[in-house]
Amino acid sequence: MVTPMSEWSERPFRGAAPFYVQGRHPYAPGLADALAGALGLDGRGRLLDVGCGPGVVALRLAHLFEEVVGVDIDPDMLAEAARRAKEQGITQARWVRSRAEELSMGLGPFRVATFGRSFHWMDHERLVPVVFGVLEPGGAFVVLFETGEGSPETDGRLPHPPPPRAAIEDVLERYLGGPERHAGHRQRIAGMLRDVSPILARVGFVGPTQVRAEGGEPLVRTADDVIAFYYSRSSSAPPLFGARLASFEAEVRRVLAEASPSELFSELTRTHALVWRKPPP
Repeated sequence: MVTPMSEWSERPFRGAAPFYVQGRHPYAPGLADALAGALGLDGRGRLLDVGCGPGVVALRLAHLFEEVVGVDIDPDMLAEAARRAKEQGITQARWVRSRAEELSMGLGPFRVATFGRSFHWMDHERLVPVVFGVLEPGGAFVVLFETGEGSPETDGRLPHPPPPRAAIEDVLERYLGGPERHAGHRQRIAGMLRDVSPILARVGFVGPTQVRAEGGEPLVRTADDVIAFYYSRSSSAPPLFGARLASFEAEVRRVLAEASPSELFSELTRTHALVWRKPPP
């Protein structure tokens, strides 16, 4: 039985947690060094990772802070974050279940607040003042995003074909319907930043400045990785397929095998951060 969208609105990533780390493209290897240099991070202070999912950003940056706090509404994502922290021997991380807009002021203060693949889901009018309140003076509000995801450069650098995104979306449409299946706010980054910049300025943030992370090497993805990417999305998480999940996956695997007989694929992405600062005292 397919889960109704009314039930899905409370936990749009229900069922996606086990696939997230494998399926999503990793942030550039130089992300931690780039942010440390731009923000003067030196192991002191605390990090708030908002919409932390399975802890991808929080755990990548944990060594730069005394403590990291990951916040997410989905308990499965938080459980996966805790599992990964234990696996990596990271002891200064804790995980809080909460909507971003309802963060307790008692959680602060924080030196940095990060948003990785989560900012577009949130009510910015409610969120921004809350984050301003929990940041210490001089603290940083950091939005991470990638360019080129799903649209690799065609300059001969890719050792394998890109995943056949259009063909897979056609299969998804047959199983789950058209673009209206997307839950949440799927704004493009440019439009989102245009809309939110006045809110940040009105609350008192200054910026933004842009930070580019070193990396950008082609990623080699297996068929399992590509399928995990789709299962990691709110709009195509496994429970949405109900009893048709196995049929969907078999059809996608046929599409992938036709696109690349080796079932290996390449993509090229780059990581950027936009940084706003809370003014110092």
